[in-house]
Amino acid sequence: MMVAAHPIYTSVDEYLRLEEKSQTKHEYIGGKIVAMAGATPEHNLILVNAITELRTQLRKRGCLVFPSDQKVRMPSGLFAYPDISIVCGKPQYDDKHPDILLNPLVVVEVLSPTTERYDRVLKFAHYRSLQSLQEYVLIAQDAFYIGRYTRQENGEWLYDDAIGREAELKLRAIDITLVLSVIYEDVDVPDEDMPPDA
Repeated sequence: MMVAAHPIYTSVDEYLRLEEKSQTKHEYIGGKIVAMAGATPEHNLILVNAITELRTQLRKRGCLVFPSDQKVRMPSGLFAYPDISIVCGKPQYDDKHPDILLNPLVVVEVLSPTTERYDRVLKFAHYRSLQSLQEYVLIAQDAFYIGRYTRQENGEWLYDDAIGREAELKLRAIDITLVLSVIYEDVDVPDEDMPPDA
């Protein structure tokens, strides 16, 4: 989640210096620093379930599953903390800042009412600048609903989704299947039949 942006222009170097000392996470784009707000219990439960399931299915397959403390830099200039970043093969890090990941294969965001539009549109535009990225997964908090954008061979992105408690979604880039009943375990979802407003 995001809150208001810092009002003055800040260089990338200054942002990274400030971020090293900060107790909270901030995204950075175009000279603006944006503080990340705290998450809801539903967001956190979904995130833990997803990370656990991804890690379990990817164990011993040469893939790493990073939680939301992993900073990722996009060629577009965005520095962000995806909810989940997955790398298969050797992770690549920034030469000057070895804590910044450069090559996620899959990125997962758990949507919130305040950031859903940003995650679906503007943030996704930045993620698309990552040549390594093959799938972008969006998990709703308020419905049994997971959407997924997949990069096609021609560079275009195809959207599909899974809706309902018993639905499944195969992530082709990492050859695993997400079962929504597992991802939403212990989460109070009010209406499993309707996806969230896009």
